Amino acid sequence: MQTSSPPLSAPLPSPALLIWLALALSLGAAISLGITRFAYGLLLPPMRADLGWSYTLAGGMNTANALGYLLGALLTPRLMRTCGPSTLLLTGALLASVFMGLSGFFTEAVPLLVQRLLAGVASAFVFIAGGLLAARLGSLHAARSGFLLGLYYGGTGLGIVLSAWLVPAVLDAAAQRAHAWAWAWWALALACFAATAVLLWPAQVLRRLAANTATGNTSHQHANFSWRPFAPALAGYTMFGVGYIGYMTFVVALLQERGNSPASVTLFYALLGVAVLASSRIWAGLLDRHKDGRALAKLNALLGMATLLPALTGQWPLVFLSGIVFGAVFLSVVASTTALVRHNLPPAQWAAGISAFTVVFAAGQIVGPTVVGWIADGPGGLPRGLVFSAAALWLGAALAWRQRALSQPQASAG
Repeated sequence: MQTSSPPLSAPLPSPALLIWLALALSLGAAISLGITRFAYGLLLPPMRADLGWSYTLAGGMNTANALGYLLGALLTPRLMRTCGPSTLLLTGALLASVFMGLSGFFTEAVPLLVQRLLAGVASAFVFIAGGLLAARLGSLHAARSGFLLGLYYGGTGLGIVLSAWLVPAVLDAAAQRAHAWAWAWWALALACFAATAVLLWPAQVLRRLAANTATGNTSHQHANFSWRPFAPALAGYTMFGVGYIGYMTFVVALLQERGNSPASVTLFYALLGVAVLASSRIWAGLLDRHKDGRALAKLNALLGMATLLPALTGQWPLVFLSGIVFGAVFLSVVASTTALVRHNLPPAQWAAGISAFTVVFAAGQIVGPTVVGWIADGPGGLPRGLVFSAAALWLGAALAWRQRALSQPQASAG
């Protein structure tokens, strides 16, 4: 029987190479979240004004995206068993790029909802497969596993920064054209295609590495995951999905509704993205230190505070603080669940564990945008919707605090 140690002919990547692989892999997070999901927050105001949408319908677009994400998360474990995470990563990235581009060809609500749903399916393939590959990278350098995970998830910030620069520039250039927002969809799709091309390198390297380090017993490489021991963290993560997506969907619309200049809104969104990029350094120690739900709880609580600020005040120093803190925290919440899985489960269960957390995350995101949009259409407006989002995040913190570390990593699950 072979051992789990890699053969001498296939040396482990150097720490520097692991960092470069994580950075390249982070473009998957940039595609799946930074662009495919969050860039819509920049496009919501011009699309709503052009197409006459209510906030409920505008939020429904991201609800459709989250529904697609849930469907993709449910399909991902089986697809990874048949084609492997590297292939699924590239396939999902290519499909997400296509569906982003197609969103620029429709003005009716139904086909746009379908495009958002399909893009959500593809982005789930990318995000879960990339998260699994990032977890494998972390296992090759245990002392820096939290940092490597943070680099992957921090790639979302790159997508946000790119969107903050690209969308306003394209909207301004296409201002004299009908449906100027369509050109922004096409520009974002080109950015996704370019990122997909870069993903070829880490996907190929990690595919070879997995083949060289595979054990003789492959029948349990994708073992099942038991949900019950992780119930508090799963519940807390569900509420994170409910709460954070309301902020990312509507905060730009709130700032524009208050009459802030386009330059100020662009700076706010770009700073949020830069903070996401920095988050891998900020929280790496927290993710490595806690094997229970305390990292998830602390980050959820801090995120709730950041979400509440723009609901209470329009003062720019506090609004900028909200964006910076939100950006520095929210993707680390996602990374904390991958770290929780990695700390408490054997590698054979990582894929199933990450998929389980992604399912509840997606379920929460289905609820969040439409509820916040419905609240915003009422007398309280968007500020009241963000109060709801903050409350959901704080409830998630309380639930996650109850998660305990498993006494022993599970060798099997029911």
